[in-house]
Formats: sequence, structure tokens, C-alpha cells
Amino acid sequence: MNEFFAMGGYGAYVWTSYLVASIVVAWNVWAPLQARRAALRAAARRARGTRT
Repeated sequence: MNEFFAMGGYGAYVWTSYLVASIVVAWNVWAPLQARRAALRAAARRARGTRT
């Protein structure tokens, strides 16, 4: 099992790459959801006629 995680001496680079890629994928899911929620809140405010 240690051989698998060590990846022939390149484990630190491989696992760091997986971590960075996972963070980017999570951001690419999270950011549009947050933007959509903000847009829906703004649309609801406009529909009510308030600006706060």
C-alpha cells in the first residue's frame, strides 16, 4: 500500500495534483450555484420593488 501512495517517489506531486484538481472541480460546481442564488435573490428584490 505504501508503494501505491509513494508512486515511485513522485507521490507528493501526484497527490498534490489530485488535490488541486479536486479543489478546482469543487469550485467549478460551487461558484455557479452561488452566482445563481445571488441572481435569484436580486430578481426577487426587483420583483418586490425594493433595493436593499
